[in-house]
Amino acid sequence: MPIILNIETATPICSVAISEGDTVLAFQETHEHNSHSAKLSLFIQRCLEDAGMGMDDLDAVAVSSGPGSYTGLRIGYSTAKGICYALDKPLIVVDTLKSIAFAAKKDPLYGEDFLLCPMIDARRMEVYMAIFDHELKKNTSHQAFILEKNSFGKFFDKGINILFCGNGSFKVPTVIANDKAIISKIECSALNMLQLSADAYDEKEAFENLAYASPLYIKSPFITKPKKRL
Repeated sequence: MPIILNIETATPICSVAISEGDTVLAFQETHEHNSHSAKLSLFIQRCLEDAGMGMDDLDAVAVSSGPGSYTGLRIGYSTAKGICYALDKPLIVVDTLKSIAFAAKKDPLYGEDFLLCPMIDARRMEVYMAIFDHELKKNTSHQAFILEKNSFGKFFDKGINILFCGNGSFKVPTVIANDKAIISKIECSALNMLQLSADAYDEKEAFENLAYASPLYIKSPFITKPKKRL
């Protein structure tokens, strides 16, 4: 089974796991905001130490591809690509929304007839989202979406339950009053990536070109102008 370094930095959570197949060999995670640049390299080193191995023992590096935090994704990608380039290891990208949906299937609230809607907070009432079926096939494209009281009505009107998950899902009950909208507490984590990165490793064509691999941002970064000082 491949030994893979999994890096998740798409949201405020900074998370690293070393896996062999879908088995966790080492894991580090923090929910501390704006900590990616300070914690990521440290977490990688700690995971290697905990797993009793060095960088050369890795078969590949997997990174969460987004959508999500512009800064977080850039830090994750630059770190992953740097390791791959230096050690001549393959790079695997894992769809962030798909990895959340994959984990949410294990939530006791989930039923096989449900749709899965992972959401990542994108400020105010906007989220990055997609809808997946039980086999994790996309029902909609990845998109920036503004939540309104009638959102997802075409599904609810047909009696379809949707399990909302990810750090944007807490917004759903504030605007949508429907018992078909089920909220999961599943969020981003490197632990959600293990099976998906292992599957991608088995499909050699899933390896990314280091020169051209880039995150899925969906939107331009939110940049504020500095205040004028008097």
